[in-house]
Amino acid sequence: MKPGQRALPVKWLDPDTLDRRAEAAARALLREGSAPNTLASYRSALRYWAAWYELRYGRPFALPLPEAAVMQFVVDHAQRAEGRALVCELPAEIDEALVRQGAKARLGPPSLNTLMLRISVLSKAHDALRHPNPCRSAALRELLSRTRRAYARRGAGPRQKPALTREPLEALLATCDDSLCGLRDRALLLFAWASGGRRRSEVAQATVENTVATADGYLYRLGASKTNPSGAPRADDAKPIVGVAAQALAEWLRASGIRHGALFRRIRRGGVVAEPLAPAAVRDIVRKRCRLAGLEDAYSAHSLRSGFVTEAGRRQVPLGDAMAMTGHTSVSTVMRYFRAGSGICCAALFP
Repeated sequence: MKPGQRALPVKWLDPDTLDRRAEAAARALLREGSAPNTLASYRSALRYWAAWYELRYGRPFALPLPEAAVMQFVVDHAQRAEGRALVCELPAEIDEALVRQGAKARLGPPSLNTLMLRISVLSKAHDALRHPNPCRSAALRELLSRTRRAYARRGAGPRQKPALTREPLEALLATCDDSLCGLRDRALLLFAWASGGRRRSEVAQATVENTVATADGYLYRLGASKTNPSGAPRADDAKPIVGVAAQALAEWLRASGIRHGALFRRIRRGGVVAEPLAPAAVRDIVRKRCRLAGLEDAYSAHSLRSGFVTEAGRRQVPLGDAMAMTGHTSVSTVMRYFRAGSGICCAALFP
């Protein structure tokens, strides 16, 4: 401090450490900046880790975990070939206890996707708390790599939901009548699909204010998203909603009387248009309409996204145009959604 300079009536901090309030504030910012679905999946994964650990080791779950425990978790849940059978090391008694406790829905090993997610969440938890991370050990990385390879050789790699291309989408739309629910669901499905395969969180965040009427229909302006978490303005933020998608949205807004706020709302008994839909409700609507349409494939809300890309490929839409609609910045990423067709408009897909 310079001579004659008065000290502020605030306690000085140590620049080499983060005090408790700052650490709590940082955690709050991390939570607030994370998608609700991401937070829910993290909580679910950690609840499972805690339940498994207590049943397996007879002691409370606490970080950091030793590397041996994480290796045990992998072999407990990853299937390996033994003769003609597939086996894993999780005792049947523990498997049954996990189901009874509600830590898992059904008996048996999880999918490879679920196993890898739970390892990833544990790794993030160690990093967030600045613990030595057992998930970064060479032995564990090698085990996970060989596990993925073994699953791939059996043709049982990470599963992808099927794409909701135009034909199954039309089957879903055919189940939507002229009731408020029918009008809403029709508008929602077409909005999500025709605007480039919007994620369910983006559908839930669509509002009257960021979906502006135009001479041709509507222009939806995408803000913060998975590929643009800061919401920084981008040239391809504007997504046109035209043709039957625009007509369906106009009919829903007219029938619901929505003038501001969220586009898609819950409908209560008596036809009361209520609070905005949560992202999970978008998934539920897709599943409900699939059941009503008698579709056997396990479609999800994300099938709308892969369906748009697949249909774009079938119609020979240039890859750059398709990516401008979906918001992808990586060709390799967008191609993972490409399920059928070749080559890589959107009014052309649903005029």
